[in-house]
Formats: sequence, structure tokens, C-alpha cells
Amino acid sequence: MASIHQHISINVPARELWDAVRDIGALHTRLVPGFVTDCRLEDGGGARTVTFANGVVARELIVTLDDGARRLVWSAAGGRLTHHNASAQVFEDGADRCRLVWIADLLPDTMAPAIAAMIGQGLQAMKKALESAAAPGHNAPLHEPPA
Repeated sequence: MASIHQHISINVPARELWDAVRDIGALHTRLVPGFVTDCRLEDGGGARTVTFANGVVARELIVTLDDGARRLVWSAAGGRLTHHNASAQVFEDGADRCRLVWIADLLPDTMAPAIAAMIGQGLQAMKKALESAAAPGHNAPLHEPPA
């Protein structure tokens, strides 16, 4: 089973990044706009359908949403993946900086390069969205999509 571990530092307080990560239905407007173009909650928030900018659509089951550990875990299968389980966890790195660690385990192993590239794109989209929203002069709150 392929295991991908990636991380990124983001210049916002950990609580702000976690607030965006835990808003599981707002990937496309709040956390990774441009990387995800649509996200629809289903099953009372127990699952979501995610449409990525590259056209991939995935149904993700929300496994764990742990506010204490600032950790979200989800699972998806379908298409060319027979197994996919991932987590995103936010860690403090000072008062106005944090780190997000994204881990994905998947099958078949041959899909690892494509999924690793998508994770890298997602992390960059996340950094851009959160740091732009926190920039001086940006007056829209983090929970509202940009105008």
C-alpha cells in the first residue's frame, strides 16, 4: 500500500486553519478554492461529494473530525482507486503560523504519483487561500467566499 506524507507551513494561527479544515462542506469556497470547484455534503455531513478542478469527482466518507487533535480523516474508493484513506492535521508553529500534515494511504500503488501531485496542489491552494484571507487590507472574513 502506498503511503504519502506531505506538509506545509501556513502563516495563519492554527485555529484559523483548523476552522477552515473542519468546515467540511466548504472546500471549494474556503479551504482550497480553485483546486476544488464544488463540494456537496450528504448523509447529514457523514459524506461529501468533491469535484476537483481536473474533473475528478470523489465521494468521501468523513471518518473522524477531532477538534481536540485538530485532525480530519476521510476515506474514498472508486474510479481507479480500490482504497484511499487520508488525514489532515493542523499543528501550531507559533502564534501566527501553523503546519498542516496531509497523509494518504492508497491502492493501487501505481496511483501514488498522481495522488501525491494532487495533494501538493491542494496544499499550495490552501496556503494561498488562507494567507490571502489573512493579509492586511483583506476585509472578508475567512468563512465567506471571496466576492
